[in-house]
Amino acid sequence: MSRTRAAAELVAEKLTGSAPQHVIDVVDLGPALLGWGDPKVAEAKDIVKSAELLVVASPTFKATYTGLLKLFLDQFGAGELGQITTFPLMLGGAYTHALAPELTLRPVLVEIGASCPAPSLYLLDSEYETSPDLDDWLEVARRFVPAVSS
Repeated sequence: MSRTRAAAELVAEKLTGSAPQHVIDVVDLGPALLGWGDPKVAEAKDIVKSAELLVVASPTFKATYTGLLKLFLDQFGAGELGQITTFPLMLGGAYTHALAPELTLRPVLVEIGASCPAPSLYLLDSEYETSPDLDDWLEVARRFVPAVSS
């Protein structure tokens, strides 16, 4: 399991108080993302569209999110997410790319219909579990966590 996936799961758990119900790792979709209509990609899309809350995470690669994540997000049409509350998260090796989630990931998510009410989160991959930045961000982001329906 990657640090990015572990960080996304940690953020989801700290936001909601419980482990995420579903985790989609785009690495598992691999070449299926290169075309349209693959059943596993369609299933992943359905899971995303049925979520009450999303944490969309990527490592920082050349100052932006990964190509694999881009291929997955390209599977969604404009507005298709229907304003699902979404939290963009990126991990990187230095703070020089701290604006990457806000400037690169968030606009794509909004284009496909995500509601991103809190600032995007950037964490150093070496300290994502203990970062004071995470604690500060959680104070703001928790205000936007939808009530979980039973």
